[in-house]
Amino acid sequence: MIEIKFCENNFSHGTEEVIVRLQNEVEGVSVEVESCLGYCGDCAVGPFALVNDELIQEDTPEELFESIMEQIKQ
Repeated sequence: MIEIKFCENNFSHGTEEVIVRLQNEVEGVSVEVESCLGYCGDCAVGPFALVNDELIQEDTPEELFESIMEQIKQ
């Protein structure tokens, strides 16, 4: 199972909408939200997630969703 983690502090960059899309549109993934993932420098810059502990960061939530989908398909 693919594990995707999000930082609660990163919601200001729109990651909450990515979480909702993943939960509604993608099967076979575990989506977790943690209070802090320890990527504070990345968190301050833009939307990000950890996919199987690999950092994925983009400029917009839509780009983040697409990058996560590409990672899942690999």
